[in-house]
Amino acid sequence: MSDRTTARPEALPEGPEAIRVDHLTKRFGTLAAVEDVSFTVGPGEIFGFLGPNGAGKTTTIRMLAGLLKPDAGEIRIRGRDFASDPISCKRVTGFIPDRPFLYEKLTGIEFLEFMASLYGVAPESFTRGVFPLLSLFGLDDRRDHLIESYSHGMKQKLIMISALIHDPPIIIVDEPMVGLDPRSARLVKEVFKQRAREGGTIFLSTHSLEVAEELCGRIAIIVGGRIRSVGDLGALRREARMADSSLEEIFLELTGSFELRETIAALQAGGERV
Repeated sequence: MSDRTTARPEALPEGPEAIRVDHLTKRFGTLAAVEDVSFTVGPGEIFGFLGPNGAGKTTTIRMLAGLLKPDAGEIRIRGRDFASDPISCKRVTGFIPDRPFLYEKLTGIEFLEFMASLYGVAPESFTRGVFPLLSLFGLDDRRDHLIESYSHGMKQKLIMISALIHDPPIIIVDEPMVGLDPRSARLVKEVFKQRAREGGTIFLSTHSLEVAEELCGRIAIIVGGRIRSVGDLGALRREARMADSSLEEIFLELTGSFELRETIAALQAGGERV
């Protein structure tokens, strides 16, 4: 995807950070879903965001995408405050949710035209940009079919195209590989890597530790609504005191999943005795 054809979004002030989150907090009644969360993500970085179920990942992502309003704290996108200038922040962000909402009575191309209009993509830029993306994701021959006829994987690929159609420098993605076959998952990984090489920023939340280990330069682990650790794999290994361990083993250690580690070890030992 080195040949970009869509118009670049409005230029925002350049700085060392594509995303900056300071003391972010969100409560639902008495439940603190996210509590005092802070991190930064730079340009050209694929940043992993991991945690067990209910840790606060999706809540954080929804605040970054502008779908939830924080109770406290600040989000800055390329130097702009999300609270005071949400439109400018959203213009430079593409959001790929884990459960995309699609207008299933539209065709694929109609949905993409609608999404492009929301971002103000000029018709000529849309035409130049959309067909290479449809071809890349293998949907060019289904673009005129109703979305209700798409498989789950096809819907996931369509929502990815819709997030890329305005060529955003920042992509926020939640579980991108759900429903994708191995070939499509490999393609998505390469798309993310290419965009990072070109200076784009990928904020990636996933339950697949293999995907995170392969793609992410730095990883944040959130537990109970708070950031437990942030760093590259080497830093996480040092913090967990587990040199040469896989991300899976480190994740279990840092998230306190001791019983699961013991169960896995017992199963492995039992298999070796068989």
